[in-house]
Amino acid sequence: MKPHRALPPPRLAPLAFGLLAILLAAAGSFAGAASAETVKNTPGVTPAGEKFPEGAQVYRTACAACHETGAGRAPARVLLSYMTPDAIVTALTSGAMQAQGSALSREQKVKVAEHLSGQALGTAQAALPEPPPCAPDHAAFDRRQIPAFAGAGLDHAATHSISTAQAGIGKTNVRRLRLKWAFGFPQASRARSQPALGGGAIFAGSHGGKVYALDRETGCMRWTFDAGAEVRTAIVLSPWEAGDAGAVPLAYFGDWAGNAYAVEAFTGKLVWKVHADEHPAAVITASPALHGDTLYVPVSSLEEAAAATPGYKCCSFRGSVLALDARTGAEKWRTWLVGEPRPQPGGNTLGPSGVPVWAGIAIDRKRGNLIVATGDNYTHPATDLSDALVAMDLRTGAIRWHFQALAGDAWNVDCVTPDPDNCPEDAGPDYDFGALPVLATGKDGRDYVLGGQKSGQVWAVDAQTGKLAWHRQVGRGGMAGGVHFGLAADSGRVYVAISDMPDFVDRPFPPAPGLHALNLAAGTPLWSAPAPDEVCKGRPLCVPGNSGAFTVTPELVLAGGDDGYVRILDAETGAQLWQFDTAQDFTTVNGVPAKGGAMSGGAAPVADRGQLIVSSGYGFVSKMPGNVLLVFEVE
Repeated sequence: MKPHRALPPPRLAPLAFGLLAILLAAAGSFAGAASAETVKNTPGVTPAGEKFPEGAQVYRTACAACHETGAGRAPARVLLSYMTPDAIVTALTSGAMQAQGSALSREQKVKVAEHLSGQALGTAQAALPEPPPCAPDHAAFDRRQIPAFAGAGLDHAATHSISTAQAGIGKTNVRRLRLKWAFGFPQASRARSQPALGGGAIFAGSHGGKVYALDRETGCMRWTFDAGAEVRTAIVLSPWEAGDAGAVPLAYFGDWAGNAYAVEAFTGKLVWKVHADEHPAAVITASPALHGDTLYVPVSSLEEAAAATPGYKCCSFRGSVLALDARTGAEKWRTWLVGEPRPQPGGNTLGPSGVPVWAGIAIDRKRGNLIVATGDNYTHPATDLSDALVAMDLRTGAIRWHFQALAGDAWNVDCVTPDPDNCPEDAGPDYDFGALPVLATGKDGRDYVLGGQKSGQVWAVDAQTGKLAWHRQVGRGGMAGGVHFGLAADSGRVYVAISDMPDFVDRPFPPAPGLHALNLAAGTPLWSAPAPDEVCKGRPLCVPGNSGAFTVTPELVLAGGDDGYVRILDAETGAQLWQFDTAQDFTTVNGVPAKGGAMSGGAAPVADRGQLIVSSGYGFVSKMPGNVLLVFEVE
């Protein structure tokens, strides 16, 4: 299809300044500046000073250029103070900072981790209590309780919608929600793995690389599995027949090292592990999707950030979707979303490249399609499948149609560094699709595929053909959203979460942080619920707005905010019915110190049988960190 250019990209200079401003404003002057005195008195932040001077020297030489300026989306220095030294070493060795950490020796990683955290390696881990194992009356899985959700989008169509009956929470009882228990994720500054529910358990991944199966009633531990790298994806459970005594269901997920896993849901025993892509920067951030006997694994990368490394030859990653046999992990097919990178004339770059899938997958069972939403190109030449909605044949991976929302969007993190050798000429605005694509039916009876873009626009295309039906500018847009992770549909309405973090880049549309509802068939506005400004005053790293995934019912919108509040709104009017501040310290069932923070990723608050389950803490792009899983219940 002919590409549709949504907005002209801002000039590079203000774009670069805008990204720095996003990070520095959140860590500094915006919404109650995090001054040195504020940081000093912030719970969970230990001023490191020069306690570990050798590590301080490593930090100044190898790290400060990014972490003190915000270049390359590096988290602000204050965020690193929330982390334990063990977690920092893991991040530099096998996690999000692996590429940067490859230039450091093991000893240097340890020293810089101790300096940043203000603690000696191992002391934090040694001080943490072991999670309590379940007593016999809570250890067994209830096979009558089949999985509550089909995957990250709650159903195959990724609507993030459930019935009022399943939720057990409606307008009549929402105000009776009370906190039941809290679980603290050890070695974590973010909690962004959406839980799965089944067998009377909650399954969740963690920043520390472990997957937990916890008893829903008490929070005790039934089993843990150590992946070794952050598990950011949702946990996806294979279905079983209620009461089937012989069923061996599996739990699927991916990690930041680019591995996909299947473990036994009732034991945590590893069944298979597949490295999804041989590229050294490959990661799995979007959740896999299960349909029949096939697991579909979307592949993303961190090479967009690695491009800022001096001397790095950029870029060679190719986004793809990998189809695996769900029981064995054997590859069925792979579809590449960009051609093979080759040396480009006139420079040291490779291209085409990029087009990662970090949003996720919707399944169109009616037409036999899987739907993905893609990111940008990293280098020129720009290609047709970047910043696009793409439909593939479930059986073969053949591309059936695509709709490109923005042509020519080639960008990488080197574009915001002082010496942007790897930045493409005429760089784009970095307007990826980050939200799960949604398949939904309007009140006109027509099936639509919906996409939310970082430009702040929502797109609706015909599910059969991919032809544009309507689009609507809902937010101002920006490199951190616009629409980041939050899109849902129910009852003829599409719900949109807008972040619009301040970035000081002039754009034609005003910022609109908060939650919004549109008519699904026409895209016309129904209501808006602006994010309140006042709660961020005096709260470090707090920004108003909604960036994360959320859940809807015919009656309610259940959403976490960048300001640390989880709120429940009336789905028809947007009026607030209930709220809870998660940015506080919690006493946890496992004894790990825990605090909530921003809710900005793919982990939506989920509801089932009168319980509301919330993962809180983002600790990324200078948003409030946290490490807590909260379970509320209607009294």
